[in-house]
Amino acid sequence: MVRQSGRVADNKKASLNVVEKTKTAVSAKASAAASGAAAVKKKVAAVAEEAKVEVVKKTTAKTTASKRKAYAVAEVDDEDDVKDEEEEEQLVKKKPAPKKRKTAGAKADDSMPLAARTAVASLPRAMYIGAHVSGAGGVQNAVTNGMQIGANAFALFLKSQRKWSSPPLAPESATQFHSLLKQHGYDAAQHILPHGSYLVNLAQADAAKAKQAFDNFIDDLERCEALGIRLYNFHPGSTGGDTMAAACGRIAAQLNKAHKATESVVTVLENMCGSGNVVGSRFEDLRDIIAQVDDKTRVGVCIDTCHAFAAGYDLRSPEAFAATVKEFDDIVGLKYLRAVHLNDSKAPFNSHRDLHANIGTGFLGLRAFHNIVNHAPFQNLPMVLETPIDEKGPDGKSFENKQIWADEIKLLEGLIGADAETDEFQKTAKDLQAKGLSERNKIQEQVDKKAQKDAKKGTRSKKKATAAKKIKDEDSDSEQEHECSHSDD
Repeated sequence: MVRQSGRVADNKKASLNVVEKTKTAVSAKASAAASGAAAVKKKVAAVAEEAKVEVVKKTTAKTTASKRKAYAVAEVDDEDDVKDEEEEEQLVKKKPAPKKRKTAGAKADDSMPLAARTAVASLPRAMYIGAHVSGAGGVQNAVTNGMQIGANAFALFLKSQRKWSSPPLAPESATQFHSLLKQHGYDAAQHILPHGSYLVNLAQADAAKAKQAFDNFIDDLERCEALGIRLYNFHPGSTGGDTMAAACGRIAAQLNKAHKATESVVTVLENMCGSGNVVGSRFEDLRDIIAQVDDKTRVGVCIDTCHAFAAGYDLRSPEAFAATVKEFDDIVGLKYLRAVHLNDSKAPFNSHRDLHANIGTGFLGLRAFHNIVNHAPFQNLPMVLETPIDEKGPDGKSFENKQIWADEIKLLEGLIGADAETDEFQKTAKDLQAKGLSERNKIQEQVDKKAQKDAKKGTRSKKKATAAKKIKDEDSDSEQEHECSHSDD
């Protein structure tokens, strides 16, 4: 019995040992499995990370390639060449912050007159001077904005100038526009000068792009007719690398087509500053376009003073001004002059840079504008300021100071019939030059640096050309010697 109890105890102990060993084995296996799972998880994570990195690399590469492709396309796209290098600086802007809703007081301030309109009949010469005002919120607002600065003429965009398509002209806007014109005595046919879209290039060679440009252009002309506006100003376009003659021919063809599709609007070509492939920098370009327009009563020219000066046409002294006007008359014909853009130039003479400056502060100077507003053949033309009015307020934020235009209109009207040799005129001219000195010096330095860089490029190119010619001449001599020795045989 004792022996049997001992045997049972031994069996129980053995069973316990087996259970313990089994638990240990199971625990070990569980531990190993956990470790394996962790390792697998770690490996999966590593593979996922590698895949993620690869995706990022591919995405980055694809994005970079797309950007490079976009840049390459942009460089050859004619639409981007319509504007010169300086205008491109204005295209690359940060997305504007959302506009704050104006209070009733702020809206009232916006409509308050900054200067009274001068009766043109009271001026020594009938000069209609104004500015390019905003038509935001409806074209009728341009009339109010013109009145606010004391303008006797004004320009505006008839729709967004940075979109290919826009909503149609609202009937209520047209009605209010006509009503306000009548109320304030503006002549829509003579002294309002809408500006065309910067996107449009009537010299475009590509058929699809040419149609897109034409459709946008004709839409503006139809808006003009609905509003009773007779003059429409636009930039001629870009050659896109083609010859100037071919580009001028395409522009004229588009104008002929536009004139047949509309009834009365005069399409007014603007002279340009001479940058890149832009058409209209020389008076000859304008002449060649007009020569191919069938209905000569439907085409004209707007002279931009900044563009002319930058392109090499001097206006500063009475003698230089007279010579430039004569050249324009000889080449194009004064009968085609339908408007003037009044802008001083931050860039020096013949620099081919389109940088507008406030009147009297740039390289043109006040005397140039005295010449213009006292030239009898320029009477009754719309004269439009496109000078900068952006300023920074006490809070550091930029705002449009329309008082600048109001003051410049009065300054220019004050020059009509004035003696430019008086001490008062000379002091005003000197003060304005002092105001713009730092900006002129900055741009002059940029122009000088570019000239030096171009000169170095020219020297290197000349050396390469000389070396190439020398090698060619040596090869030619060698061939001649070979031919002589061969002929002697």
